[in-house]
Amino acid sequence: MSINVTLNYHLIIRILGTITLIAGVSMLPALLCAYLYQEPDTFRSLAISSAASILIGGGISLFVRPAQSRFRAREGYLVVALCWFVASFLGTFPYYLSDFTGSFIDAFFESTAGFTTTGCTVITAEAMPKALLMWKAISHWLGGMGILVFVISILPALGINGQLIARAEAPGPVFEKMAVRMSDSAKILYVTYFSLTALEFVLLCFCSTMTPFDALINTLGSISTGGLFAHADGVAYYNSVYAELVISIFTILASVNFILYHYAVTRKWEYVLRDIELRAFLLIIAIATLLCSLVLWASGQGIGFLQALRASFFQVVSVSTTSGYSSADYTVWPVFCQMILFTLMFVGGCAASTSGSIKVIRVLILFKLIQRGFYKRIHPRSVVAVKLGGKAVPAPIVSAISVFILMYMAMFLFSCLILSLQNLDLETTISTAAAMLSNTGIALGKVGAAGNYDVYCDGLKLYLSLLMIIGRLELFTIIILFTRSFWGRDR
Repeated sequence: MSINVTLNYHLIIRILGTITLIAGVSMLPALLCAYLYQEPDTFRSLAISSAASILIGGGISLFVRPAQSRFRAREGYLVVALCWFVASFLGTFPYYLSDFTGSFIDAFFESTAGFTTTGCTVITAEAMPKALLMWKAISHWLGGMGILVFVISILPALGINGQLIARAEAPGPVFEKMAVRMSDSAKILYVTYFSLTALEFVLLCFCSTMTPFDALINTLGSISTGGLFAHADGVAYYNSVYAELVISIFTILASVNFILYHYAVTRKWEYVLRDIELRAFLLIIAIATLLCSLVLWASGQGIGFLQALRASFFQVVSVSTTSGYSSADYTVWPVFCQMILFTLMFVGGCAASTSGSIKVIRVLILFKLIQRGFYKRIHPRSVVAVKLGGKAVPAPIVSAISVFILMYMAMFLFSCLILSLQNLDLETTISTAAAMLSNTGIALGKVGAAGNYDVYCDGLKLYLSLLMIIGRLELFTIIILFTRSFWGRDR
């Protein structure tokens, strides 16, 4: 029996065209910024990049007409992977054509860091033109909720069912719809996302040491948990407790499961209050902050408790939400504090949020699975379900989470091995792999609190770019493309 592996290429190209068009239109605010701040080189690069993307994307959307709108799982995974690579590729040209980056690879790294909300860099933020800073902030904002979540909301107009794409792009433990149609769910997500963005921008404008431009950059960077630095000193540049509190609160809000906001708006508060993942997430932040504060206060560095509490809270929130901001040089903190921050890189925020890493819900189920293992050692004949919040978690979900965590750790160790080819110190190598895979951006060692990865060679910068996309799409969406079963069966 012959195996049909034909893909719906016209439909794939049509969706890629939509992504290209969105990327081109998204460059227009940065283009206006270049005009207002009189940055001719950046204006030229953005004008060329935006015009080319709009013309190509618009042309594809107008002239490519798929014969059928049938969409299978294979097309879903392939479209998601291609769209993130295409978006990162298109976002490269504003950096490269402005001659701001040293090479095309540096520009690609910068663009990928933007769309994956990793927030790292290979250049100094202080020297970045305002228009390029605006473009990176916009790419953060688009990547935060997911470019394809926006596309899903307009797919019905193209006659395409976006559910398979949504599952491939948001492969969390449970992908739950908030409305009957997937496109309506996507619209609800973006309304929530936009509302939080507008609210944070208004609040940051009240900060006396922050300009409206900086307020916008920090808003787009924090609500996407991207952690973009408007200045080389990071948030410490503003020397404002108010700014740190606003940014911390909104990175936490962005790291909460967005479905809970839908429940809150529809007055289903019992679902919000009973959500065990949310409670665990807030408890992790509280305990980590308290431990870091006490150790930092007692470290003999001349830091008062309130100052230690302020610095610890902001840094713990930054790492646990994978936003990657810094208000202090945590690389000189006690090793105990650094280990807490490093551990938080592997936890991340809640499922169905803008944060990266493993996610709290998976960690909770992992501990429940370990607990069940101990119980079955004592009672080997017992049949015990893994329960969360008093409800049994279906066995397929437990199995999928176990496989994900094992794959995550395997990918982390493999990346450490690859990065060791640079022959940097162990601290830098290991923390870099964790920072890229979790999309946190900041690391330890030579990378430091600034999150600058210029210490790596071009070949490893490309690998780091790939690792950012793999982490953003939660491993399987990319890795599955390299398996025989993906290409060998008609799915």
